[in-house]
Amino acid sequence: MGLNMFTTLFAGLALFLYGMHIMSDALQKSAGDRLKRLLEILTTNKLLGVLVGTAITGIIQSSSATTVMVVGLVNAGIMNLSQAVGVIMGANIGTTMTAQIIAFKFNDIVPYAIIIGTLLVLFPKKKSYRHLGELIIGFGILFMGMNMMSDAMKPLKDIPEFTQFMIGLEGNPFLGVITGLLLTAVIQSSSATIGILQVLAMQGLVPIEAALPILFGDNIGTCVTALIASIGTNLTARRAAVLHVTIKIIGTIIFMFILHPVTALVAMTASEPARQIANAHTFFNITNTIVILPFSAMLISFVTKVIPGEDVYDKFALKYLDKRILETPSIAVGQIVKEIIRMGEIAKCNVEKGMQAIINSDERVIDEILNNEKVINELEKRIGEFLQEVMHTAIGEEQQKKVGMLFNTVHDVERIGDHAENLAEIAQYKISNKVSFSSYAIEELKEIYEGVNMAMENAFLALGTEEASYVEAVDTYERKVDEMRDTFRASHISRINTSECNINAGVLFLEILTNLERVSDHCVNVADVVRVVDKSKFKLDRVSQIPPEKC
Repeated sequence: MGLNMFTTLFAGLALFLYGMHIMSDALQKSAGDRLKRLLEILTTNKLLGVLVGTAITGIIQSSSATTVMVVGLVNAGIMNLSQAVGVIMGANIGTTMTAQIIAFKFNDIVPYAIIIGTLLVLFPKKKSYRHLGELIIGFGILFMGMNMMSDAMKPLKDIPEFTQFMIGLEGNPFLGVITGLLLTAVIQSSSATIGILQVLAMQGLVPIEAALPILFGDNIGTCVTALIASIGTNLTARRAAVLHVTIKIIGTIIFMFILHPVTALVAMTASEPARQIANAHTFFNITNTIVILPFSAMLISFVTKVIPGEDVYDKFALKYLDKRILETPSIAVGQIVKEIIRMGEIAKCNVEKGMQAIINSDERVIDEILNNEKVINELEKRIGEFLQEVMHTAIGEEQQKKVGMLFNTVHDVERIGDHAENLAEIAQYKISNKVSFSSYAIEELKEIYEGVNMAMENAFLALGTEEASYVEAVDTYERKVDEMRDTFRASHISRINTSECNINAGVLFLEILTNLERVSDHCVNVADVVRVVDKSKFKLDRVSQIPPEKC
């Protein structure tokens, strides 16, 4: 009897979590672009951060996933602690939606939901209908799991030890907090543990007086996921995770002091225990946000003192990508673009340094170019690995197409870096062999480089903004570079024939033209991501401005 009860309980819990997972994936596929736009509007305005956190968690149905994503974004340097505190508080509010949904009695429509959802997944060709079908199926499976847990827990009322334990919790609120904390820390989902609490309440197994401390403990326990995710991150990301715990602990302490008035207030909001718990969950997190948000600067100061020190910048590390962002893959795609642009800025900088070394015979920058080339090669490897992981997550078909193209984009950027390295080698040869160019040659090199530089600048602007005007500009500059290459090659050969330039200088000059022209070719390939992806099916969004790399 006991074994069968626990088997049914855990099977129901498994279905509940799986249903949430399906719903989350379906919502991300259909609302992924909105997630990106929500992050793009994020500013230092903490109230706006709360709204963004609430909206994102409402979409992905998991405060843990949102908080882990925040840790990843902070670790990637995209979000600071001031922004993170608002998003985390918003996530705490957004996650209460699950408990509110559970409080509705949808048991009778579960079979119909699964049937309708399956039909929508199997037959319509339109992706939006399939995503809706997946969402409905996830909804049905979630409530199926709830029903199984409810059936499994019915025999608990006949077990004296369990009823005595619940009576003990009613008289010892602190023990209730510890119980909720440990249960959520093990299951790694506050929505699941609060769902279990609602089932117990519906069966009359836990009074509201005992349920609330457990609920507060659940809220603290959900922070464990973020704490685990912060292991191995930078200093600021670890502070974000500790910030999350601090917010929950402060809220729990406040509510434990006013437990009896809160219990009476919650009892007045609804007659059904499950709805009372859902309302308490919402009330706790909204009140917590209202009380604590004005003191967020003090909170940030506190966690900075708890975790002191300064981060050490590693130029070889990914700046805008973190594996924790894979919790929300639609956002990860936008972050990949940012990382590629950063890589492109380093390559662009190297081309500039290569031309500086050639024109000014400046040997000092050659080592900088070679060191930057190592960074470019490492970034190509790491971005490629991240792209592979994103391909296996819940992204739509058009996003998968774009991710597939970004593999080629990374390679094109790396090839720009290779051509910059070639320019450095040409400069080294020119300096070592004391080769000099005529004033005509120098002016022509400056002119063609200016065209190539504009092609690079517009290519990365196109990649970041998805604006067709930048793509057209790349094409224009590439054509000009091709024309200049042919014209300058002919004029340089003419100078060699009239002995204005020697053969060694002529060979180097032509190699420089070839490398610069190929850089512009790769710029066209970079802009092709914008040109090829079908915007009628997949709305591409602007990537927020990223600071340029120091050149």
